[in-house]
Amino acid sequence: MSGRDPDRRRALLDAADRVILREGPGVSMAAIAAEAGITKPILYRHFGDKHGLYQALADRHVRTVIAQLRPELAETRAGLRGRARAAIGVYLDLISANLNLYRFLFHRVGAEDSRVRSHMTALVRSLGEELGGMLAAERVVPDPTRAQVLGHAFVGMVQTTGDWWLEHPEVDRAVVVEGLVDVIVAAIAPRGEVSPS
Repeated sequence: MSGRDPDRRRALLDAADRVILREGPGVSMAAIAAEAGITKPILYRHFGDKHGLYQALADRHVRTVIAQLRPELAETRAGLRGRARAAIGVYLDLISANLNLYRFLFHRVGAEDSRVRSHMTALVRSLGEELGGMLAAERVVPDPTRAQVLGHAFVGMVQTTGDWWLEHPEVDRAVVVEGLVDVIVAAIAPRGEVSPS
């Protein structure tokens, strides 16, 4: 069955990416199909339905973002502030470089399709769990429950602040990064101690 052909699916997702990046988050399914050189029914046949296409795009891009954040979070030689700064910088660079795609996935698709919104939320939540586990395993936050709370809080804070920053391009990226880093370091540092580096 053609819908099971991974090369064909990849080519269709590439076409969807191109037209979303070019035309913006309001792009129609007809425009995506036209970019791929097929009709909407054929496009849906490859993904089951619109939901399937949305989920495939969400998987492709949210997982890519997470994969690019992992090395920054795992780089223990950089210290807490350096790791946070690098990971936040990577995230902001990715969403700003792919603004239309970000808005398509997190605003349009999330509003249109509760199943995909739940799926993306689960992917983001998994990053919070991973970060919490890392904080506990490295004894940065010795209490595992507190580590999970902070892991989820940091992921949510960076995501929502990034969303705000995209609406306020006049705000310098470095100001956003350092503000977030300050909050993370203050939340983790022992009371009365905040690492300057």
